[in-house]
Amino acid sequence: MLSADASGVFIIAATPFADDGALDLAGLDRLVDWYEAHRVDGLTILGQLGEAPKLTNSESMAVVNRVLGRSTVPVVVGVSSPGFASMAELADAAMAAGAAGVMVAPPGTLREDEAVLGYCREATRHLGAIPWVLQDFPLAGGPPMSASLVRRIADACPSLAVLKHEDWPGLDKITAIRRQEAGGARRLSILCGHGGILLPHEMSRGADGAMTGFSFPEMLVTVCRLAREGRLEAALDAYDPYLPLLRYEQQPGLGLTVRKYVLWRRGALSSAALRSPAPTLSPETRSEVDLLLARLDRAIGVR
Repeated sequence: MLSADASGVFIIAATPFADDGALDLAGLDRLVDWYEAHRVDGLTILGQLGEAPKLTNSESMAVVNRVLGRSTVPVVVGVSSPGFASMAELADAAMAAGAAGVMVAPPGTLREDEAVLGYCREATRHLGAIPWVLQDFPLAGGPPMSASLVRRIADACPSLAVLKHEDWPGLDKITAIRRQEAGGARRLSILCGHGGILLPHEMSRGADGAMTGFSFPEMLVTVCRLAREGRLEAALDAYDPYLPLLRYEQQPGLGLTVRKYVLWRRGALSSAALRSPAPTLSPETRSEVDLLLARLDRAIGVR
């Protein structure tokens, strides 16, 4: 079961599709095996990278059952939904199938602290004892959450275990949360997103790991391990060669398409397809990504 001790890399998994947009369950087996071969500590499915809003309810459960039947590491399932009833239904089904916990992203319509706190209380009531991850991603439309609000949510929601930190700028927020905990606040695990773009610094500020989908999970694993050992310079050395590709993936609206293309190039996916509607990569963009991969090869050796 997910707990506030969660650490390491909980990779945000892509959802494989065939070129015609059909869900590729056999490709999901292949992808899970590939992630685990790169020594991730856990998987997170049905997130933004997983294109969850484009799946039908039956497809979502098919993904949950397939991954949980294949994976040997803890799995967190995204259950964000417009309504609490559907959220709880998917969460209960995921936990019955063997999930370690679930992830919830409060809607961006919640603009005041009391509204966000009330939403989280109600989510906790519907989820019961299920451990859950709070996604803090205002740049993607989520509500802003200060460190003090995070503390209030943690106090009010005993089953909340993890903060998926994606606020930006957010390094000082991590520091503030850890200072609150040193002063007596309940501790949460902090796993960071944003593709790992600031991961070494987030780890040095007190984060426990990463919950993101960068297409080189081995880099995320190495950086987290070195940072936990207190070797920040070595963590930065491991991180630096990947920065051009990390930066390229950060393009709003195109990042997921780039990421799935790289996963396909690396053999993790049999197709780079996204389900429609989705942007496509122009020949020029593919050439630029290929160039970045070739330069990365020269910097670190074969992928």
